[in-house]
Amino acid sequence: MLYPALDVRCEHLDLLLAIVDDFSPTAIEERDDAIRVFFANARARDDARTHLAARFDVAAIDVSDEDWARRSQQDLQPVTVGRITILPATNHAGANHTNPESPIPNHISIVIAPSMGFGTGHHATTRLCLEALQTVELRGKAVLDAGTGSGILAIAAGRLGAARALGIDDDPDAIQAALDNLALNPTPGVSFAIGDLRSLPLEPADVVTANLTGALLVRSAAILVGAARPGGSLILSGLMTGERADVVDAFRGTNAVWERKEDEWVGLIMRVNHPAPDSV
Repeated sequence: MLYPALDVRCEHLDLLLAIVDDFSPTAIEERDDAIRVFFANARARDDARTHLAARFDVAAIDVSDEDWARRSQQDLQPVTVGRITILPATNHAGANHTNPESPIPNHISIVIAPSMGFGTGHHATTRLCLEALQTVELRGKAVLDAGTGSGILAIAAGRLGAARALGIDDDPDAIQAALDNLALNPTPGVSFAIGDLRSLPLEPADVVTANLTGALLVRSAAILVGAARPGGSLILSGLMTGERADVVDAFRGTNAVWERKEDEWVGLIMRVNHPAPDSV
């Protein structure tokens, strides 16, 4: 199998990710001489190349190496956010339980395998969402993770006590990665489905997570608000500091109750005050 990809030479990974995200990349591999960005198909890859060529030194390639995912994450180290530690599956075989030796009270370990889906805990936006999840009361609650990627947020929500956590994504590869990660971290009440908020009949959730991009959050604001119960919480990230005002303005009927920044990235919790206005 060939994986369509771009090799991009740039100094600022966060800037590259912010730009390329509109073209639905499936994974990132940091190499010695370039950033390798993978795509679901050649058309998305070629569209991204056209857009990036004016700013970066970029080359289109087709990667035949089936072992790229293991290589891309073999040197990743565990990441701890609050009482959650994310362990790369390359060197761990399913440490999906509370660690009794950890000095962190009620410590949780989650194993994430190398895959075509995003979300190993090593990007600032994932860490911001994990931090935000730990500030919301999840016991007995229903959680919806829109654009679930590797499934890390849905699994974390379940481990934090949510009664139900559903992760959805329109990329079948991402859902397969999420299911693989759920097998590594068996968690009652967690499930995944292919689709998006427009196509799936969903009951409103108590907590909705959306680690997307600033532009996609703006476009999807009314739908995301409508997916949450009145009084529920929206956990948002993937936006950069320069996009914050537009994102907050787009989420009519909510107010920001929590905010954190890491590098140029922003994480928000928005409280839903009333049902969403009709989408336009």
